[in-house]
Amino acid sequence: MTGQATDRNETRDERADRNFGELLQELRVIETGVQVLFSVLLTVPFSQRFDQVTGLQRDVYFAALVLAAVSSVLIIAPATYHRVLFQKGEKPRIVRVSNRLALAGTIFLWLSMTAVLLLVSDVLFHGTAAVIVATTFGAATGLLWFVPPLVRRLEDERR
Repeated sequence: MTGQATDRNETRDERADRNFGELLQELRVIETGVQVLFSVLLTVPFSQRFDQVTGLQRDVYFAALVLAAVSSVLIIAPATYHRVLFQKGEKPRIVRVSNRLALAGTIFLWLSMTAVLLLVSDVLFHGTAAVIVATTFGAATGLLWFVPPLVRRLEDERR
């Protein structure tokens, strides 16, 4: 199995350190986007036109806001988890849990982005066009982000 961690001639702790470092680098990229999205969403109700949104738009906005908040919490959680368990010999566990938190945070980010696109599209075009745009975006993003690595993972597990 060329390229896997077992071929790197590293100890369990070295592998955990490397994996955690890689995860944190990935989260730095995601975290900035999540925080910008969340902060923009926080300002929307205070804009002049917000009182003109429909009930559906208000609900979609609130869903996007909550999804972005949950995503932010999940993306930040690995750092907190590591801090709480710092120097307790738990690095492999920290990496496993942090990986799950990061994946969950990415899923919530995906859903929040799709909801934001639905909201903006509905304000601009209303109805069916907005649903088509958001559904297409959501499906394409899900396909791009999750399907190729999941297919690869399944292929590796079959070997």
